[in-house]
Amino acid sequence: MPAGNPTSWKGTDRDKRMLLEVARRAVRLAAEGREGPGDFPEGERLGEPGGAFVTLRRRGRLRGCIGQLPSKEALVSVVAYCAKAAALEDPRFEALRADELAGMDVEVSVISALEEIRPEQIEAGKHGLVVSQGWQRGVLLPQVAAEHGWTAERFLQETCAKAGLERDAWKDPATRIQAFTAEVFRESDFNPETE
Repeated sequence: MPAGNPTSWKGTDRDKRMLLEVARRAVRLAAEGREGPGDFPEGERLGEPGGAFVTLRRRGRLRGCIGQLPSKEALVSVVAYCAKAAALEDPRFEALRADELAGMDVEVSVISALEEIRPEQIEAGKHGLVVSQGWQRGVLLPQVAAEHGWTAERFLQETCAKAGLERDAWKDPATRIQAFTAEVFRESDFNPETE
């Protein structure tokens, strides 16, 4: 595979709907103070190891986002974990309350394996980035650059800032830059009333 072109997960609409249902159930149970889902739907693509981010938006505004980089854990359980964590553990927000579930749109980003990338290979809006130096690490999804209209350089700067590094730390040879792609889908893609 050529550097800078990670292969993204290609799930069917059925796979996407099932992951969204798992995420929604995990968010609802978390908001109600109940144990997360223990039984997961079966599906070849859902049981594959993977990484994902779950983003919660309420009435169009960010309400939580937590992710896990690719691991050996089954994608479906990663999505359930991230959904619960987005509801309860995003440090930018209070824990989600049950009365906030109305008007909530759940978004899942299934991410590819990470690959080393050179700054000139980065395509803002296509690649997500992981910038790390020592123990510091920042991760931004591809859609963040697209939503803000950032250039590749600005995207690198913002990912460095997210890692707690200087904005130009990406120029330092000690900084590791990795890219991934994401298959992004949300409930409102399948049910426009959720927006």
